[in-house]
Amino acid sequence: VSGIGAISGGESVGAVIVYRAQNWSTSVTGAEPAYFVARNLVLAQKMGLPMVIACAQCFSRHRFALEELKDPVMKAQVVKALGGGVAPGGEVKHLLQVLDGVSFFATKPLAGLKVACYYGCLLVRPNEVTGFGDEENPTIMDRIVTATGAQTLDWGLKTACCGAGMGVPRKDMVLRLTGNIVRQAKAEGADCLAVACPMCHYNLDTYQKAIGGDLNVPVLYFTQLVGLSLGLKPEALWLDRHLVDPMPMLAPIWAVCCRPPKSKRVDRASMIFPATIATSSRLVILGRIT
Repeated sequence: VSGIGAISGGESVGAVIVYRAQNWSTSVTGAEPAYFVARNLVLAQKMGLPMVIACAQCFSRHRFALEELKDPVMKAQVVKALGGGVAPGGEVKHLLQVLDGVSFFATKPLAGLKVACYYGCLLVRPNEVTGFGDEENPTIMDRIVTATGAQTLDWGLKTACCGAGMGVPRKDMVLRLTGNIVRQAKAEGADCLAVACPMCHYNLDTYQKAIGGDLNVPVLYFTQLVGLSLGLKPEALWLDRHLVDPMPMLAPIWAVCCRPPKSKRVDRASMIFPATIATSSRLVILGRIT
């Protein structure tokens, strides 16, 4: 984990912590990997704000670190490695948990859109760490998507595994797992999949062509659906950068309230990673937030 983009400072936006990124590396014998997460937690505590994370894996790692730091020996090692001072702690939430408590009015309701909410295998497990409630049938994303005016579907693979980062060593396995998820969503009548994890988004969007079978099920981050319902333009939400084009799916909805958006495809060479923030920006957030 040395040399990763780590947190060095930040600015608060409401209750959300937005960070600048800085490369750094270090070695902490006996305290990895909790040290790296603990450093983030201490910075958030000093700002007096909860940490809000939009990435399932980052969220899981930070919440697990809070549990690991309940061990007095581990906690002492980490505090020493941090140079003493503030003991790491505080509050860590996923962006879903924040938006679930926020009331918003959909100015452009996504009426008629059928959405299969996909949580993945990591985000909600285990409940005693993540605090999401039902591990097999979570509903928090469903509630948020319902508030956009869309219809959410009851389906059986909402917490199945997509293969995560195994696309390089075991692409065959990832194709099988993602294929099962996309085919099931389509069989249930879904117009699109909604996700809350960048890795899940990448797998489900990228591999549909390789899976075959003319699936063509758009994959949207849940914040993109919220943004659409609040009237943001598709280009502002980077919907023109998806590999499975969502514009044809959205055209009937736009026909009701405004001019249908044009399908504008972006050259794949410019899509090194769909969650990359524009290089002109000084700020990044932990995970993808649209």
